[in-house]
Amino acid sequence: MRATGKLRAIFGPASRSSLVHDMTEQNRELLAQREAESQQWETLYRPDGSTYVVPKNPEDKSLR
Repeated sequence: MRATGKLRAIFGPASRSSLVHDMTEQNRELLAQREAESQQWETLYRPDGSTYVVPKNPEDKSLR
């Protein structure tokens, strides 16, 4: 019990939920919406290696 308590102190309590499950219809709709939102942006790279995000089409206000 002591070893288990020490491990739980380091790693936290064990998760009992399964990571493998079917997506619900609500989750599918949310995923499709998020993918559509992410497609409207493009990442630009500066010479120093930093990045920033700009809209691909500034006139398109459909998802903003």
